[in-house]
Amino acid sequence: MAEKNQRAIKVVAENRKARFNYAIEDTLEAGLVLTGTEVKSIRTGKATIAESYADSRGGEIWLVNANIPEYLQANRFNHEPRRDRKLLLHKRQVNKLIGAVEREGMTLIPLKLYFNEQGRAKLELALAKGKKLHDKRETEKKRDWSREKGRLLRSRG
Repeated sequence: MAEKNQRAIKVVAENRKARFNYAIEDTLEAGLVLTGTEVKSIRTGKATIAESYADSRGGEIWLVNANIPEYLQANRFNHEPRRDRKLLLHKRQVNKLIGAVEREGMTLIPLKLYFNEQGRAKLELALAKGKKLHDKRETEKKRDWSREKGRLLRSRG
């Protein structure tokens, strides 16, 4: 039986096109450096990470172009909606990600923005390689065939 005070993971924003546009190699969880109004705005569920990516600067990983809208009740102490936000990772993880991006031509793509069981904002980050047009077509064909196969099996009995 689950405890009463334990919260479930609450997904706030999801990058649904990422799996279609990129071949995901590895995923990891990263914390975010946020201001108070950003946390409150994320809790309302209006954040978007669809066009965002992660970049390395000065030995650190930054989330670029993520949109967290202004919190309406925080008048003059509000935040800038599209500012760069630092990601919290271990040094070994940062070095691994920077090496993969520089040497192997990989990209850091955010997949999910969510609150974990402790109520902390986390970002699921993926190390991915961009798909070419023919790879995207192949993925779509596989998905269509699996749907059609499911329909045929259901109709048979």
